[in-house]
Amino acid sequence: MQALKHLIMLVRLAKSSDANTIAIFNKAMALETENKNLPDETILLGVKNLMAQPQFGFYVVAEIENKLLGCLMITYEWSDWRNGIIWWLQSVYVKTDFRKQNVFKNMLQYVESKSQENNVASIRLYMEKGNRNAHKTYERCGFQETDYIMFEKLIFRNNS
Repeated sequence: MQALKHLIMLVRLAKSSDANTIAIFNKAMALETENKNLPDETILLGVKNLMAQPQFGFYVVAEIENKLLGCLMITYEWSDWRNGIIWWLQSVYVKTDFRKQNVFKNMLQYVESKSQENNVASIRLYMEKGNRNAHKTYERCGFQETDYIMFEKLIFRNNS
């Protein structure tokens, strides 16, 4: 684990030049949390497509000395019950050497600040059921488990 005590961490919106590193982080996260080896081309295309279509969401990154330490993605959901937007926190990843050093906490504080500026109703997330470390982290950051269960129906399409 590398110590970050005397270095200044910058949290910011991701730029297109961050896409390759974000894709690498996403691949590492999928392998670590769900033992899934995702195709490089699909991940990179997915990152670039979101960046090109900000109406669907955005990425936040944390860096020190121009080196990315972690990232997260925010996507949007309209809530008619709240007459407002819900931000979904997704694709959270912090490099192994920088965990437990407030990288995620700093990115979350940045997101919460932006959410207040944008009148967001709530911030939600989902995670793989067995990821107990993430569960504990999110609880420490003020998230609460909800009564909702998530379902999914896969619709396959051509990604080319």
